Amino acid sequence: MEVLFWALTTLAFIIAEIITIQLVSIWFAAGGFVGELVIFIVTSALLLLITYPLLKNWRHVKHVGTNSELEIGKTASVIEEVDQLKGTGRVRLNGVDWSAVSADGDDIIPVGAIVTVVRVQGAKLFVTTKT
Repeated sequence: MEVLFWALTTLAFIIAEIITIQLVSIWFAAGGFVGELVIFIVTSALLLLITYPLLKNWRHVKHVGTNSELEIGKTASVIEEVDQLKGTGRVRLNGVDWSAVSADGDDIIPVGAIVTVVRVQGAKLFVTTKT
């Protein structure tokens, strides 16, 4: 009966490792494979304490930029009147149409005006008229 318990425990930790891919539960699976509760706890804890700091540095998550910050400061042409009350506003920046709102809030910016991008939020540009 004890063999079945440790076999199922080991299998459960292997499945958990396959699902999460975090390189944490694999050490518990290794500890479960040994088969004794005390050895399981000691082995798992030691392997986790030794390898987790190393793996944490190795798996360093890097920020993937969207390049949206590169649009700030660029100029765009208004192709649909920017009016927050009407909920309208589109600009063309580098050949791409963007949804736009006035950064000043209440300004109405007419079609054909040249604006400057001051902020990007998702797929929306916050613009101000070029001075």
